[in-house]
Amino acid sequence: MGVEVKVIHNASVMNAIGVCGLQLYRYGETISIPFFTETWRPDSFYEKIQNSRRLGLHTLCLLDIRVKEPTLESLCRGKKVYEPARFMTVNTAISQLLEVEELHGGSAYGPDSLCMGVARLGSDDQKIVAGPMKKLLDVDFGPPLHCLIIVGETHPVEQEMLEFYMIK
Repeated sequence: MGVEVKVIHNASVMNAIGVCGLQLYRYGETISIPFFTETWRPDSFYEKIQNSRRLGLHTLCLLDIRVKEPTLESLCRGKKVYEPARFMTVNTAISQLLEVEELHGGSAYGPDSLCMGVARLGSDDQKIVAGPMKKLLDVDFGPPLHCLIIVGETHPVEQEMLEFYMIK
C-alpha cells in the first residue's frame, strides 16, 4: 500500500535481533565471545553452541566490547590510563570460533555452517548478511556494534528471510 514503516527497537539486542527474521523462541543459550590474547583463549562457550546445535536451535553470539580497559602498566602503577576502545567484528568472531572448533573437533560448526552477521542493529544503516562462515569472513560489516547468529534448523518462514539476506 506504499505506507512507509520504521521499526524502533527496544534498547536490548535480545529483542531487536528479531528483525533478522529468525523466530525468537527458536534460540538456545546466548553466548559471549571475548577477544583472544596471546595467553588467554577461552572456549567455555563451545559446549553451549554444541548443545544448541544438537537441539536444532539458533545461537546468538554477543561480541566483545573493550571500553575503558586499564592498561597493565597503569594497574601496576596505580594510574588511570586506558587502552583504546575495541569492538569485536563478525570477522574476528568467526575466526576465533573456527579456531576453537579445530581445537575441539566436536563438529558443532565449521566453515560451511550457516550464520548471520549483524551490524549496528536498529540503526538506519544496519547491515544483516547471511551465509556460510567462510564467506562471511570476507564481508565488510562496517563500524560497530556487531553480533553473530549461528543458525540452527529453520522453519520455512525463517528460510525465506535467510534467502533475503543471503550473500550473493
